[in-house]
Amino acid sequence: MERFLVRALGLCLLGVGCGVIPGVAQSVTEDHEKTGAVEARLDEVAKSYTPGNAFMGSVLVVQGENVLLDKGYGMASLEWGIANSPDTKFRLGSLTKQFTATLVLLLQQDGKLNVADPVSKYLADAPMSWEKITLANLLGHTSGIPNFTNDKDFGKWSANAHTPAELIAFVRDKPLDFESGAKFDYSNSNFEVLGVVIEKVSGKAYRQLLRERIFEPLGMKDTGLDDDELILPKRAQGYSPSPSGLQVARSESMSVPWAAGSMYSTTGDLLKWERGLFGGKVLSDASLKAMTTPGKGGYGFGIGIEPKDGYRVISHGGGIEGFNTELTYVPEKQITVVVLANVNGVVPGAMAGQLLDVTLGKKVTLATERKEVAATKAELAKFVGVYEVAPEFSLTFVVEGDGLTAQGTGQKALPLVFLGVQDGHPRFFSAQVSAEIEFVPDGSGAFPSRVLHQGGRDVPGKRK
Repeated sequence: MERFLVRALGLCLLGVGCGVIPGVAQSVTEDHEKTGAVEARLDEVAKSYTPGNAFMGSVLVVQGENVLLDKGYGMASLEWGIANSPDTKFRLGSLTKQFTATLVLLLQQDGKLNVADPVSKYLADAPMSWEKITLANLLGHTSGIPNFTNDKDFGKWSANAHTPAELIAFVRDKPLDFESGAKFDYSNSNFEVLGVVIEKVSGKAYRQLLRERIFEPLGMKDTGLDDDELILPKRAQGYSPSPSGLQVARSESMSVPWAAGSMYSTTGDLLKWERGLFGGKVLSDASLKAMTTPGKGGYGFGIGIEPKDGYRVISHGGGIEGFNTELTYVPEKQITVVVLANVNGVVPGAMAGQLLDVTLGKKVTLATERKEVAATKAELAKFVGVYEVAPEFSLTFVVEGDGLTAQGTGQKALPLVFLGVQDGHPRFFSAQVSAEIEFVPDGSGAFPSRVLHQGGRDVPGKRK
């Protein structure tokens, strides 16, 4: 496999006879030493997440033509003792969505559809409630169609294979969550509908179109649409945490996530994808601009876009039984970060944020480098309460034993380490999700708000 192992070492550094130009040799040496330090730090960051198999997977960090980290961690198969490597194939989950969005834009370039059109133009049997929903609403998660993975019957229903028509039938008669275009609300259903539209207007299977328009032109030989019967060489087994340790994850039928989440790939193939997409090999300039222009929720078409240190960070995560993934690209710096995990959890997003920070030259503090500060139960009691993160997600802080715990809505409670007070603001750290929580005091000594620092993001929230 092509790994883009190009490094600006220079012949002089390799000791092959060439003269020394005053000032240049020292500069090149310093650059090489700096690159080496970054490479070592990136590996330290990735390794810091591996204790207890909290992370197993493959990681790739590239800046320009320099491969800074390209390595597997932990096991692709605990049963057979097979280690993860750069060639290991992982299910991608929702990273699939950017490929679906690309197919829609390619078909628009072909003149076969327009993203401004209502979905009913292409699906004659669309329900009346979808009358105002456009393809752009589907691409940007502003349609109001309920997320079918949240349905109470989804677990049982998804265990069996289903056709695209059955996927649509599962959500078509449910009332919309909100009026189309009113707000952003992530829904896998949107991309299932787009998959059906793609097949209708192209006259080809979604799987075939992916291969013909994206995988083959970019040389992505280790990428495809998964299915239940596929024997896939170098496939990682997916695992999920349990009270007794890791267990094999029980999967839904791969016919169900389909155009919203059924792809598999490797870190190397996803690098080819990023280079192809942002190198003008896939979409026209106008289509790429449409795809990467943030709409409601900072979401474009199949990807998220947010500012960071003056740059655009284009990213998306994925999650499916046994796998979590993260793909990040910074166009202005040509930085690609790929984290593919075969253990369910939030590590890929947290790790990708730290790997990006290191590559951008920012300081990153690992869990092992943080020192705990003692605190009494009375001191910890000041932080007890429920703090909003998003409209339907909160963090609940409780004193348990001699420490403070944080519990997200629908999640398990995580222990926090007290880091002390910085600039008058008490700070805590969660090693499991690599997040810092900063409590912001008011004039009375109470703490009516807090800031969640995670993955390079700062999310404020008030006490309820």
